[in-house]
Amino acid sequence: MQVTETLNSGLKREIKVTVPAQDLESRLMERLEDAKSKVRLKGFRPGKVPLQHLRNIYGKSFMAEVVNEILSDSSKSIISERGEKPAMQPEINMTEDEKEAEKVLAGNADFEFSMSYEVIPPIEIKDFSEIKVTRPVYDVSDDEVEEQVKRIADSARTYKPKSGKAKEGDKVTIDYAGKIDGELFEGGSAEDSDVVIGHNQFIPGFEEQLVGLKAGDKTTIKVTFPEEYAAEHLAGKEAEFDVTVKQVSEADELVVDDELAKTLGLESAEKLREIVRGQLENQFGQVTRQKAKRQLLDALDDLYKFDAPSKLVEAEFENIWNQVTRDLESAGRTFEDEDTTEEEARAEYQRLAERRVRLGLVLAQIGEEAGVEVGEDEMQRALIESIRRYPQHQQQEIYDFYRQNPQALANIRAPLFEEKVVDHLLAKADVTDKKVGREELLADDEDEAEAKPAAEKKPAKKKAAPKKKAAKAEGDAE
Repeated sequence: MQVTETLNSGLKREIKVTVPAQDLESRLMERLEDAKSKVRLKGFRPGKVPLQHLRNIYGKSFMAEVVNEILSDSSKSIISERGEKPAMQPEINMTEDEKEAEKVLAGNADFEFSMSYEVIPPIEIKDFSEIKVTRPVYDVSDDEVEEQVKRIADSARTYKPKSGKAKEGDKVTIDYAGKIDGELFEGGSAEDSDVVIGHNQFIPGFEEQLVGLKAGDKTTIKVTFPEEYAAEHLAGKEAEFDVTVKQVSEADELVVDDELAKTLGLESAEKLREIVRGQLENQFGQVTRQKAKRQLLDALDDLYKFDAPSKLVEAEFENIWNQVTRDLESAGRTFEDEDTTEEEARAEYQRLAERRVRLGLVLAQIGEEAGVEVGEDEMQRALIESIRRYPQHQQQEIYDFYRQNPQALANIRAPLFEEKVVDHLLAKADVTDKKVGREELLADDEDEAEAKPAAEKKPAKKKAAPKKKAAKAEGDAE
C-alpha cells in the first residue's frame, strides 16, 4: 500500500492511498480459500470446489468486502501512524467511474482513494494556578427559610366556602373561556378551575381582577400575555376571558408546626426547615458554580488562541443557527424585530461556535492529560435521568436506543466529563469566595456588566433575543 500526502495546509490534510492489484488479489484469495472449506455447492463435495469456480460466483462480492475492509482499517492505521488526531471522520473519495470500479472488483486494476480530514491542533497545557476566579457565595438567611416554609404551609392549607366577596388569599372556583381577537384559543378554557388570589399562578393581572367578586358573578377579564410566555403563539397577545365565579373559599389559619410536617411525611417542623434550607442552599450553590465556571471558561478563552477545525465549527454553528431560526419562526419574529440583522447575527453566532469548539478541545485535552474519566455508574445515573423526561411507555425504547448508539451515549457523557474537568481546574485555580447578596448572585451577566464602571465595560453589541434560548451559557463548551 502506497501512502502519499497531497495536502498539508494549516489543519487540513489530504492523503492519497494506492493499493496494488496484487495486494487485492492476495486478500481475495485468502477469502476464497477460507470459503472453500465452508461453502456448499451442488455437484461438489465439501472442500473440493475449484477456486476459480468460487471466484466466478463470489469474486466480486468478496472483493467488495476486501475494499470496504481496506477503507475502514487503513484510514485508522494511516492517521495513527502519522500521530494525528482527526477532528471528524475522514472524508473518503474514490472513483465514480463504473468501468474503473469494475476493473478493481475484477482484480485487474489498483485500488486508489483519497482521505480528506482536519486535525486537532496540538494544545499545550498551561499552568492554571494563575487563573483567578471570584466565586460569589450567598448565605441563606433564616428569614428566607421561614418564608419558603410558609409557602409550603400555604400550599397545604385547607379552604372552606364563604358567602362574601373574594379578597387576597381566597380561593375562587371559576369557569373561564379565553379569546384573542374574539376567537377562542386552544388551552384557554376550563371549568371548575381553582385560583388562589395572590399565588400568581395565572397570567399577570388575572388574579387581581377577581378581588371583590362573589359566587354567581360574571365578568370579563382583560390581560396581555407576557412577551416571554412559554406558549410562543400567545406571547405578547392581548386576551379577554369570560369568567363565571362558582364559589369563593377562605383559607384556614396558616400554622407551621409538627402536625403540618407530618402531613408532608416528615417527623417535625424543624426537619421541614432543615430540608428547605438544604434545597435553597443547593439551588443557590448551582448558580454559584455556574458563575465560577463562566469565569474559568472566559480565562481559558483568553489563554488559548488557535484556529479550530472548520468542520467542527461549521457543525456547531449549524446547531446554534437552526435553534435560533426555529425560535424566531415560532415567535413570528424577524432579526429586525430583535434589533439586529441576519448578517450581524450570523457573525455573532459564528464567533460563539468558534469559542465553543475551541474550549471543547481545550477541556478535552486537559481532561485526557489529567486522567479524568466518567464511570459506568455515573453514565447509568445520567442516562436514567435523561429518559425520565419521556413518557413511561417510551422509556424502555429510548433506553435501548442509547445503549445501542455510541454517539447518543457520547452526548450523555460529554456534559459529565466537562463538569469533572471544571472541578479539576477549579481545584488548581486561584479561587476566592466573595459573600454577595441574593440579587447580586442572581443578576444576569449582562446586568453585572451594566453595573461596572465605564472604564471596565466592553464595547456594546447588538444581540438577538433568541440567544438566551439557544446559547444562554455562552461560555459552555458542551
